[in-house]
Amino acid sequence: MKNELMISAGPMLNAYPDSIGGTLSDITALLQRPEFAQAFQAFYILPSIFNTDLDRGFSVIDYELNSCYARQEDLNVLHDLGIALKFDLILNHASVLSPQFQDLLKNGEHSRYKDFFINWNHFWAGHGTMTPDGYIQPDPKLIEHMFFRKPGLPILMVRMPDGKEVPYWNTFYQEVQYPEIDALELVRALHIQYLAAERIASLVNAALQRGEKPSEIDFGALAEHRASVVDYLEAHRRYLGQMDLNIDSPLVWEFYEDTLHRLADYGAQLIRLDAFAYASKKPGAYNFLNEPETWQILQRVRSIAEKYCLDLLPEIHSSYEDKTHEALCASGCMTYDFFLPGLLLDAFEHQSFAYLLRWIEDIQSKGLRVVNMLGCHDGIPLLDLKGLLPEARIQEMIGLLQQRGGLVKDLHGAKNIYYQVNCTYYSALGESDKKLLLARAIQLFMPGKPQVWYLDLFAGKNDMEAVQRAGSSGHKEINRTNLSFERAIAMLQQDVVRQQLALLQFRNTFPAFTWESKITAVSQAPHQLSITWSHKKHSASLTVDLLSLSFCIKKSSPSDGESVVFKI
Repeated sequence: MKNELMISAGPMLNAYPDSIGGTLSDITALLQRPEFAQAFQAFYILPSIFNTDLDRGFSVIDYELNSCYARQEDLNVLHDLGIALKFDLILNHASVLSPQFQDLLKNGEHSRYKDFFINWNHFWAGHGTMTPDGYIQPDPKLIEHMFFRKPGLPILMVRMPDGKEVPYWNTFYQEVQYPEIDALELVRALHIQYLAAERIASLVNAALQRGEKPSEIDFGALAEHRASVVDYLEAHRRYLGQMDLNIDSPLVWEFYEDTLHRLADYGAQLIRLDAFAYASKKPGAYNFLNEPETWQILQRVRSIAEKYCLDLLPEIHSSYEDKTHEALCASGCMTYDFFLPGLLLDAFEHQSFAYLLRWIEDIQSKGLRVVNMLGCHDGIPLLDLKGLLPEARIQEMIGLLQQRGGLVKDLHGAKNIYYQVNCTYYSALGESDKKLLLARAIQLFMPGKPQVWYLDLFAGKNDMEAVQRAGSSGHKEINRTNLSFERAIAMLQQDVVRQQLALLQFRNTFPAFTWESKITAVSQAPHQLSITWSHKKHSASLTVDLLSLSFCIKKSSPSDGESVVFKI
């Protein structure tokens, strides 16, 4: 397989389709304004652009465009602007509302898709003990080291048309809903007398509102109807959630190919593989980044992607010391630079580029092809820094970000096993325009392809009101503020926004910035940094001083000689 990349190294915007103005049409209108001319080479549109239900897009029903947010005409405008697209392929799971899972619910064992998802009991047959609840409890030694995203076994009990309860593998979110009933339903379906049906409906609906399951409801004097009503409720229950796909099913691989083909037709050049490390499963394995199976799956997906001229960007968070980022690049894919956000914050606080320089040397010496960022739709990564930044410095950063309004996300609910801090990058920097502009300049000169979160571009602050509105699981909303079109235009008048756009336009258009460029980084003192990109007699250099928060960018080309582009 070839290792050259098909997508260019130019800057990439990152947003939801409704992040500005409410629709993708509003974002395309913004990108057509002169302030944005040639600022971006690509646009990573998060998956709510598709037909999705949960997790703001990461639970895909199907990959049709979401008609409330986007039209084919919007994608055509982006194509005419010369902007390539990056989309997600959710490799591990699909929504329970997907046509495949709905067919399974409708047809049970006769469904074409009965093996499209992972029947828990089939998977663990011969490796555990059947429980009274109808699922196999795996032998303890086989799940002792298994990676769990949530408490308990990752299963959802699914009721088949014949009334049988079947457990299916469910790594991520699940919710079972019981719709309220009325007396007329019970009379028609169960032939219960009307007055009794009225009383049953009243007590059942009250119990459901209290959060009781049907089997837990006390029917009192109406207990003679308990079995039939509970069975009726279970037969009509509804699901929300994300069901794991069976990587051994040929239909799943047909689905992957059809989806990649469709995304390419939309104009994609880069595909982010979400949750890909969960796809491989086998009894007794960790079931997260299983080796060598995960790499075999990745190569198989890559062989399909190349047919449609797509580059792959697998998404995974793991510590620097695990070297997973190196393995991803060795497989021929790009990888995320999840280290840069924290390393820059550390550099600002300690006025030293020592650890950032170590990372730049890593990228250069090992030939890593990365997509870097400051902020994104998730939090500021912390787990990734283990082994690269001293533990004491990571803990110090956590405390600092909390002081600045950040919310610590522990690893899958486990306390004191940190994962990320949810915070806008502007607020993480103490809401300093000078620091944000300097951080952006450094990002744009780092090796790799820069990705720019829309709210960072507009110097967005922590949105605590959004967190409160979203409730207990709303920590990520701190950095996902939807901007009205009018507010975006007003914020566009800020110097820090216009200067970032000018930097992006330079990064996107000056010929020194390519994947083939020679990049050198040197430091005359801990608080100083110089990075130079050179390609075919064109060069661009950045010099930075953390003590004064100043930087200077110069360019040199055969036609124009040397000149200063920015000096702050």
